[in-house]
Amino acid sequence: MDKDLLNNLVVDLFHGISYEEEKAVITEEFKDISNKDLHIIDAIGMKKPRNMSAIAKDLNITVGTLTIAINNLLKKGYVKRKRGEKDRRVVYISLSEKGKKAYTHHREFHRQMIEGLLVSLNEQEQEMLIKVMQYFHDYYASKK
Repeated sequence: MDKDLLNNLVVDLFHGISYEEEKAVITEEFKDISNKDLHIIDAIGMKKPRNMSAIAKDLNITVGTLTIAINNLLKKGYVKRKRGEKDRRVVYISLSEKGKKAYTHHREFHRQMIEGLLVSLNEQEQEMLIKVMQYFHDYYASKK
C-alpha cells in the first residue's frame, strides 16, 4: 500500500472540500460570515434552541471560543440568544430568519456535493464509499 498516496489523497480531499465550500457558500448575501460561522450555524440547527455547552461539544471547541463567535453572529443578525427561565445561567441559542437562510444555503451546498459525488458511482460503489467514510467518521470521533 502506498501510504504517501493515501495521505496526499486525504489532505487534498480535505482542502478541496474546504475550498469548494468557501467558494459556494460565501456568496454576496452571506459575505459577512466565514465557513466556521456557517458550521456554527449548522450545529445550532433549525430545531429548538440549544445551550452553549451542547453546541460547543458538537463542534469540539470551548464554550469561551463559541461565545466569541456567537457574539459576532448575534451582531450580524444570524442568531438569537435567550437565558434559561429556570436557570438564568444557561444560555440558549437559536437561529434568526437570516440564520435559517444561511443554514438552508449551507445544507444545499452539501446536498449538491453529495449528489455530484454519487452520480458516477453504482450502488455497490456507493455502499463501499459509505463504509469507508463511516470508518473515517468513527476514527475521528474516537479522538474527541
